[in-house]
Amino acid sequence: MNFVTHLECAPIATAFDKGERFARLFENAATVASGIRVPVAVGDFMILDAVRESGGVAIATAEQDIPKFMQMASSSEGIALCPETAVCLGALEMLLKRETIKKTDRVLIFNTGAAQKYPEAVQEKLQKIDIAKPIDWEKI
Repeated sequence: MNFVTHLECAPIATAFDKGERFARLFENAATVASGIRVPVAVGDFMILDAVRESGGVAIATAEQDIPKFMQMASSSEGIALCPETAVCLGALEMLLKRETIKKTDRVLIFNTGAAQKYPEAVQEKLQKIDIAKPIDWEKI
């Protein structure tokens, strides 16, 4: 199955869901994935046409899932994903649940950034060390 799945921004996904050809302005657009924070998409009709003509889909994922997918990629694959790529993993999970794609399908996701550029995206609680006591290196 070859089709375009567009994950640029919520206005595109919303227009796609409503069957509209043009995306509407999203007032006060906000996401930690700043690369897809696009309140209004330039070329929206071309994007929507390409997605529809290819039999593809345009979807948006939940903001609160971004850190989860960043952490999952880091812990399971050792890859520090940017939030925009984490959104793609969220979309992949949705597409699998909807059976839009199968586990046997080949999927290519580009990691277009680096996690270290987004310290606000993942909050990690680090263990504190009391320097007045001996350090238990095994515990760390």
